[in-house]
Amino acid sequence: MQPAISQLCTLNSSFEDDLKGYADASGAAVEFWLTKLEDYLQTHSVQHVRDLCADRELKMAAAAYHGGLLLAQGDARRASWAQFEKRLELCAELGIPTLILTPDFLGPFSATDIERAQVTLKQAGQAAAQRNVRLALEFQAHGTFLNNLQTAAGFVASIQEPSVGICLDLFHFHVGPSKTEDLGLLTAQNLFHVQLSDLADCPREVATDSDRIIPGDGDIPYRSVVQRLKDIQYPGFVSLELANAIFWKIPARQIGEIGLTALRVALGQNV
Repeated sequence: MQPAISQLCTLNSSFEDDLKGYADASGAAVEFWLTKLEDYLQTHSVQHVRDLCADRELKMAAAAYHGGLLLAQGDARRASWAQFEKRLELCAELGIPTLILTPDFLGPFSATDIERAQVTLKQAGQAAAQRNVRLALEFQAHGTFLNNLQTAAGFVASIQEPSVGICLDLFHFHVGPSKTEDLGLLTAQNLFHVQLSDLADCPREVATDSDRIIPGDGDIPYRSVVQRLKDIQYPGFVSLELANAIFWKIPARQIGEIGLTALRVALGQNV
């Protein structure tokens, strides 16, 4: 398992301050926040980003996230697909191995919607494979479908596309209908990315991304998840992801030092 840190943890920090701060905090890998990366590339080149990471010995873990693709139709689908392909090209140019996708089942749905989502995800996986990029589907706890690990694992398996796997976000695993036994569905082959955070003193039904805190400071029983990662010898990245505005006020280096230390402790690694 390779620790990483998401730029979502320091959303108000500048792009370059993120990379410098994470590297100074002994960070080994970064999960890019796509809109932040894209904004930076308005005035800088892809090669410059590559050089920044190389100079600081930062690996590129993943890019988060692209949504609105699976169910969109008509003009909305064409717009989302065009943006998706641009993001695939960007990942390929930078050498980012994994692009995280989020499902868009937010209301009532039909069997036709599920079939449409399967077809679209397979097509997206094929487009990603052509660019040597993988897609990690992140189930969303408060969605109406694809809101748990069991369904996500079955959905990914149903399209039979090797370039499509699962993003396991511990927050969504904990607050949604996933069960501990669902962890048995994870393998080194279908698990493409992991995101860790914690939650304290907040009912699961009303918990939001902004309630995420440092791993180990809350109530989420993450040890069963970490043990499963060890059991399957998961070789990929585990990133710290905090969408909490309280942390956005803290310098990137400080978040990196505190967050990455906690992450490594959670993973049972030497710090």
